[in-house]
Amino acid sequence: MDRIIQHLESSKNILLASHVQPDGDATGSLLALGLSLAGSGKSTTLYNESPVDAYHFLPYIERIVDHWDEHINYDTAIILDCGNMERTGKTAPEIGRIPVIINIDHHLTNTGFGNLRIVDPSASSSSEIVYRLIKKMGISIDIAVATAIYTGIFTDTGSFRFSNTNRAAFGICEEMVSIGVVPQNIAYHIYGTYSLGRLKLLNLSLDSLEISQNGLLSMMTVTYDMFEKTGSNLNDSGEFINFAKSIDGIKVAVLIQELKNTEKNSKGLNLFHISLRSNGSVDVADIASSFGGGGHFAAAGFDVESTLTDLKNYFYRLAESL
Repeated sequence: MDRIIQHLESSKNILLASHVQPDGDATGSLLALGLSLAGSGKSTTLYNESPVDAYHFLPYIERIVDHWDEHINYDTAIILDCGNMERTGKTAPEIGRIPVIINIDHHLTNTGFGNLRIVDPSASSSSEIVYRLIKKMGISIDIAVATAIYTGIFTDTGSFRFSNTNRAAFGICEEMVSIGVVPQNIAYHIYGTYSLGRLKLLNLSLDSLEISQNGLLSMMTVTYDMFEKTGSNLNDSGEFINFAKSIDGIKVAVLIQELKNTEKNSKGLNLFHISLRSNGSVDVADIASSFGGGGHFAAAGFDVESTLTDLKNYFYRLAESL
């Protein structure tokens, strides 16, 4: 951390980026660190390839852009909440050419990329690590940064329900509340409001629910046609896997989300995003890693080109080994 702070003190133009289809932690950590560095006089660009409108309530969310000027002479890139560089999306090769890459993450499967890194799997979230960094830099945390940090920790711990919830998560969130964050407001925006399209999508997704023959694996499918039919998108379906996981006796829950493909490739395959959750008895990060993905012991994911039939057959075979 000291080496990172020393480098940031001499940096002039900093690009900050987090992973595609960002969750609350990717968005919160990006915004918290970006605003903090900007407030200390640094020239910053906050980038995410995907829309962040699910977190429209966060102060200064409009600072996160979906493009960046390649003509700017960035000397530093900070990659947040990404297990590997490719998670930043299609501009990963361009970002990788920035002279110094700083990797801040809490995923066990992080590849250790970058010139400087803080990778702490014991942290509840990347937002927790960002909090530590901001504090050590001596930067005052205002209400905007506090809201971003609280949101990152609150969402990545599943509102303090998941196994990554630790003492630091509660302590940091208590401090953010003392700065002015209102927990009720955050919870309302995260869990209390749903678009009509999202509810219609949930209805279709629940209809897709399947259980393996041995009752140990549950699986839900969201096709691209379902997104189009309901006027929703990938961000609307991220939490659906919790319904599949909550079924009594389930060890592994699977959410298959079909991503947009303008054309199937020559082998007739489509692109899917797979989310995995376990009850703590199965290492789903190990499963995801075998497909080039990653995550945590009980929560992980990956992207894969396949057919829906082949994917389902794979998971049913997996169920037999649980």
